[in-house]
Amino acid sequence: MIRSVLFTFFFFLGIIFISIIFLPSLLLPQKFVLFGGKLMGYWSTICLKLFLSVDVKIKGIENILKDKKFFIAASHQSMFETFFLQTIFNSPVFILKKELLLIPIFGWYLKKIGSISINRNKITRENLNFFEDISKVVKNSNRPLIIFPQATRVLPNERIPFKKGVGKIYDNLKIYCQPIAINSGSVWPKKGKKSPNKEIIVSILKPIAPGLTKENFLSNLENKIYLELDLID
Repeated sequence: MIRSVLFTFFFFLGIIFISIIFLPSLLLPQKFVLFGGKLMGYWSTICLKLFLSVDVKIKGIENILKDKKFFIAASHQSMFETFFLQTIFNSPVFILKKELLLIPIFGWYLKKIGSISINRNKITRENLNFFEDISKVVKNSNRPLIIFPQATRVLPNERIPFKKGVGKIYDNLKIYCQPIAINSGSVWPKKGKKSPNKEIIVSILKPIAPGLTKENFLSNLENKIYLELDLID
């Protein structure tokens, strides 16, 4: 319990510190804010190791696509992946809930790094432009999109159906998908205390090529990620 409290305290203290010292970067080119995001990712691994004796292992690094356009579809069990994946990939563009942009300071950073928001379960003008926005990002940037197909953090043993929106993104963009399975909830769950002396595994799976129907893609993606989670959980 004490280790969990110490982890939480120092992790958020570090995030707040990085956020404050990088405030001037909001007036500078985007690359400075993106560097701050990477620092937050590295800080999460330092805190995990220092306070919880948790190592982070990356599997399938050879599966990362090179010289091809792709988007990332990752399982979502904790806050860990939102920070750590920035250290592996080239400053991913997050697709996220619109309400996250309303958080003071943190929301400013999310806007500055080019995050794309969506107002879930509502038809709005912004939502109607959603696919135009992501198409522009893919066309004009080398940064991959990242989406969490479960749409929310889930418990390690939960196997909820993936949202249909990820299939629409795949169908619309016609680029590769890089699936990732992460068992972070076994250490850093969405609720409750953290669990020490374990290992977080980030498993980068073989990419899914464009060309499938959105229904087949969604089924393929869900099966790949959940089968891998069954192995690493």
